[in-house]
Amino acid sequence: MFGKDIGIDLGTASVIIYVRGKGIVLREPSVVAIDRGTGKVLRVGVEAQEMLGRTPGNIKAIRPMKDGVISDYETTEKMLKYFIKKVNGRTLFKPNVIVCVPSQINEVEERAVRDAAFNAGARHVELIEEPMAAAIGAGIDIMRPRGSMVIDIGGGTADIAVLSLGDVVVSASVKSAGDKFNEAIVRYVQKKFNILIGERTAEDIKIKIGSLSPRPEKLSMTVRGRSYTTGLPQEFTINSDDTIVAFSDTAAQIIETVHDVLSNTPPELIGDISSSGIVMTGGGGLIYGFDKLIASKVGIRVDVAEDAISCVAIGTGGALEYIEDIAGTKVNSPKKKFKI
Repeated sequence: MFGKDIGIDLGTASVIIYVRGKGIVLREPSVVAIDRGTGKVLRVGVEAQEMLGRTPGNIKAIRPMKDGVISDYETTEKMLKYFIKKVNGRTLFKPNVIVCVPSQINEVEERAVRDAAFNAGARHVELIEEPMAAAIGAGIDIMRPRGSMVIDIGGGTADIAVLSLGDVVVSASVKSAGDKFNEAIVRYVQKKFNILIGERTAEDIKIKIGSLSPRPEKLSMTVRGRSYTTGLPQEFTINSDDTIVAFSDTAAQIIETVHDVLSNTPPELIGDISSSGIVMTGGGGLIYGFDKLIASKVGIRVDVAEDAISCVAIGTGGALEYIEDIAGTKVNSPKKKFKI
């Protein structure tokens, strides 16, 4: 008897866990609060996120993932151990785990993910590229002999890939994604209003009024930050047109990468993509007008997937159907395939 089969979308901004037979069972921020003196983990996930920017001197709240890869190995391992234990329950049996990783991850980064998952309590660990998982989660039949294109914009990376016959044909990953949009808002507010805001405020602005194309009705919101002039709290009002300006450079880097992937795609597959369109997944794909902006730049229809934020985790769940084959626990098992 073995533990549960678990799929993990180990993101820069959040961790989403899919358990075979149950679906998505956990969705929490990739944040850990640690005692500086002892190194003890005090809070993980939602509770730790509440501490970001608000901790006393003896506590630090950190995000151990950066740009889609592990930046703090020890803390990532502790975070994974907490989440795996939370979803695996009190059983003594270790789970099989599939973890999503950026398409351009290097061998050192790949080893770090595997080791962290093993040390966090996994029995067997497999990795799946994020655009592959995203495509599966978006309902694309990646096994057909036709080209499909996915743009997955997470917190740390934007992964763009063309897939056919169950494999990635062309892919690229750029470290311009959700976090960079947040940073762009912080810089814009500093420049225009001479006010400092925190990361959480910037993300709130992005989610509520963030835009990359003009809205039919301009949205605005009033937020509070710290004046660079007086050092005191100050309110200001920012609108959706402001975010278009703030986001432009980051969006341009992603669009340039999309163009590069299309430029390296075989002509036959380009024809398939032109007729079926491009699919966007990930939280960054939900920024208003991003799909229209990309479509206008590359001349191909772009559709935002249903439940775009969960596509990678759902796709990992599809791969879990084959994890026994991957782990070698079945004799004479067929070659692994990923499908829903």
